[in-house]
Amino acid sequence: MDSNVLIAGFGGQGVLFIGQLFANACMNEGLNVTWSPAYGAEMRGGTVDCTVCMSDDEVACSYVDKPQNVIALNGPSFERFESKIKPGGIMIVNSSLVKNKPSRNDITYKFVPMTDIAHKSGHEKMANIVALGAFIKALPVVKRESIISVMKSKLTGKKAEMLDGNIQALEEGFSSVN
Repeated sequence: MDSNVLIAGFGGQGVLFIGQLFANACMNEGLNVTWSPAYGAEMRGGTVDCTVCMSDDEVACSYVDKPQNVIALNGPSFERFESKIKPGGIMIVNSSLVKNKPSRNDITYKFVPMTDIAHKSGHEKMANIVALGAFIKALPVVKRESIISVMKSKLTGKKAEMLDGNIQALEEGFSSVN
C-alpha cells in the first residue's frame, strides 16, 4: 500500500488536526507515515493544507505535487486542487461550502454536506471530523476504531468534553458515504 491525501481548507477549520489524527491512526496500524503542514501567515481564515503520505514501506519524500486523494473543506481548496489529483483518485468535498461542479471524469467525487451535518448534530465546528469519517469510508486505509483511539489520546483535559461530539461527527461522516 502506498497512498497519500492532501487536506485543505481555511485556517480554523481543523485541517491540521484531522491530518494529525489520520497520520497517527495510520502509524497505530503499522504504516509508515509523514505529515506535512502548509499554511500562510494568517491564523484564521487563511489557506491551510497538509499532506499525509502512508505506505507499507518507508516514505521517501513527503512532498506531493499530484496527490492521490484530496479532502476539500472549502471552495478555494476545491478550485486549487481538483486539477492536481492523480487519475483514479478520490476527492471528498464539503458540499455545504463548495458549489463547484465536477470537471473531471477520471476521479471519484464524494460530495458530503459536512458543515450541515455538523450543524444539525449540534457540533458546528466538527465539519472536519465529518470529512475524516467520509474519507476513511471512501478509502478504507484505517479503521474507525483507530481514529477513535487517537481522538481519545489527543482530546484530554479540558478537551475531553469534546470527545463524544467528535466520535458522533466521525460516525456521521462515515455513514454519509456510499
